Amino acid sequence: MGFLWPELLWALPLVPLAVLGYWLLLRRRKPTPLRVAQLDLIRAAAGRTPAWRRHLPPALLLLAFALLLLAGSRPTARVKLPLQQQTIILAMDVSGSMRAADVKPDRLTASQEAARTFVRELPRDIRIGVVSFAGTASVVQAPTLSRDDVLAAIDRFQLQRGTAIGSGIVLSLATLFPDAGIEIDEATGRDSDRGPGDKDRKPPPFTPVPPGSYSSAAVVLLTDGQTTTGVEPAEATKMAAERGVKIYTVGIGTKDGGTVEFDGWSLHARLDEDTLRHIADETRANYFYAGNAEDLRQVYSGLSSRIAFEVKETEITALLALAGGVLALLAGGLSVWWFGRVA
Repeated sequence: MGFLWPELLWALPLVPLAVLGYWLLLRRRKPTPLRVAQLDLIRAAAGRTPAWRRHLPPALLLLAFALLLLAGSRPTARVKLPLQQQTIILAMDVSGSMRAADVKPDRLTASQEAARTFVRELPRDIRIGVVSFAGTASVVQAPTLSRDDVLAAIDRFQLQRGTAIGSGIVLSLATLFPDAGIEIDEATGRDSDRGPGDKDRKPPPFTPVPPGSYSSAAVVLLTDGQTTTGVEPAEATKMAAERGVKIYTVGIGTKDGGTVEFDGWSLHARLDEDTLRHIADETRANYFYAGNAEDLRQVYSGLSSRIAFEVKETEITALLALAGGVLALLAGGLSVWWFGRVA
């Protein structure tokens, strides 16, 4: 916990002084002598009040006083808060090696099932987009709040040759920032539909921001191989870092690599963990390895809580002031209820 006005903490010694004053007040009170004929009858009629009732209201009042003094110092704390107006891009590898069955029933089916669970667990107010990449990248589903559309897009994956991790990142960024003028021709493998005047138009000015500082969007990238074509992952990672977008990377499959038969071709797939770690580190995110379907489900389950919430330092003055006010009202209410007065 921190304080915006720590100078006011010097008032906290008033709390033990108030405790000392209360103790001295009790010491100075002297019982008034009362002559009665039968003392036992008086005690039975009046009943016995537990001793703790006498001291509980003053104790609550002192605690309320202490909380109000802390509130005056404007305390801050790091708390987990839900993100608002966030967009998540699922960038999924659909290269031929995703047919491998080392992750049961196969890598593609396992990744689709884990992605479906991830989509269902995200808060309903988060938009989700889907980008697939193999030799090139394509937007399978533009960011939307419709979970049915996203799930249908995940089911439409078609395996292709090649692995272009960098292209998947670039197209994900272009999807998040459609008006930023991000060049996507190399990522998509086709010329953009631009008129003659658009080709000479300069992109809007861009000012880099600290890596990981853009809290309104994130990318979850899953792959089982290493880049064979398209945009260099290092270049695409730099673009994401300069825009503050976090890229959470997930590696699936055999670390040592294996041979997969696809469309009459023999493909040797090896997970490039170094590249995936670099992407996550440079964008201030995390890398996860999933060696089987259960690992993959757990990774996506953990990602839903990481992405939907963020830890921020926020001022909690109002919270402490509210707690102090409630304790003060409780102290007064108990005193009136038990003793018929505020004391």
